[in-house]
Amino acid sequence: MVSVSAPVLLLLGRGKDSASERGVDCPGELPAPSDPGLVERARAAKAALGDRVFVLGHHYQRDEVIQFADVTGDSFKLAREAAARPDAEFIVFCGVHFMAESADILTTDAQRVVLPDLAAGCSMADMAVLEQVQQAWELLTDLGVADRTIPVTYMNSSADIKGFVGRNKGVVCTSSNAKRALDWAFARGEKVLFLPDQHLGRNTAVLEMGLSLDDCVLYDPHKPNGGLTDQQIRDAKMILWRGHCSVHGRFTLECVDAIREQVPGVNVLVHPECRHEVVNSADFVGSTEYIIKMLEQAPAGSAWAVGTELNLVRRLANRHPDKQIMFLDKTVCYCSTMNRIDLPHLVWALEELVAGRVPNQITVDPDTAHHARVALDQMLALP
Repeated sequence: MVSVSAPVLLLLGRGKDSASERGVDCPGELPAPSDPGLVERARAAKAALGDRVFVLGHHYQRDEVIQFADVTGDSFKLAREAAARPDAEFIVFCGVHFMAESADILTTDAQRVVLPDLAAGCSMADMAVLEQVQQAWELLTDLGVADRTIPVTYMNSSADIKGFVGRNKGVVCTSSNAKRALDWAFARGEKVLFLPDQHLGRNTAVLEMGLSLDDCVLYDPHKPNGGLTDQQIRDAKMILWRGHCSVHGRFTLECVDAIREQVPGVNVLVHPECRHEVVNSADFVGSTEYIIKMLEQAPAGSAWAVGTELNLVRRLANRHPDKQIMFLDKTVCYCSTMNRIDLPHLVWALEELVAGRVPNQITVDPDTAHHARVALDQMLALP
């Protein structure tokens, strides 16, 4: 057995691990944090705006952005926080596009939601396009099963997809209430079309609800008939969309086996967006908020390998120096789209607001917003 010595969390260009895969030991240093002058500019702009602005920071944001967030949380918590601040004229959402859309849906018409960089998208949300989902629904209709199928979409989806689900009497879910959403859906239908994350749908159905892997089929929108036979679709209880998180999907069973060999007694803690075999072999599984609480409550001296986004893992390691907190994979992986929101973009957005201009406003058309709100409200009403 080989113990991992501190620091166990190796960043690009910072330290070496002889047992690591290639790609960890990058020559040179990471780019330095943004110009310190930007910090003062951000403070000045935020002070000038006062209560007119409310800044939201997702857990996966870099620290230089998080320091200016009025509230930090996961996507749904932040959208609800925005809705709870009706007096804030501007909501600056330091996250990704679908999160800003949800904030626009849940806030008042008088409020304006700003995304500092419009290129901050989400690869998972982009894997379910409305036209593709409508084609899948038409297939279910042709097979005579659409009227017995309840659509459920993960919060990590576009407003278009949430609107589709609302129009078809479905519900939105988060990683923490997915089981309750599926219980609600199965009480109203025989099948579920789960969008867009196959792993959250599969893990919830099999590990929490007692369904079998055979009850689940994977619908690939890029293949005729979704890559399935008509009979497979008719027999399935869970029709999983072929989507995934590019960060959580990188963790493998080999990662888990390797860390257990290197760190005896390590606790493996992962997000349910990870692959089924990874979740099945972990010690603890839960949402981002669950991961944070678990590490807050963990005893001093305990060792934890965490399978989620690196900015959050690094922040938790720094916040709890009395615990051995490490990234589950040997190679680092930030959420590249989330990291598009950096301090220069935030400063620019705030200074534009000070100057009386609203940059990068995110708006959802009224019809889509109405039906998406129906699906979101149904989630809030879950028992």
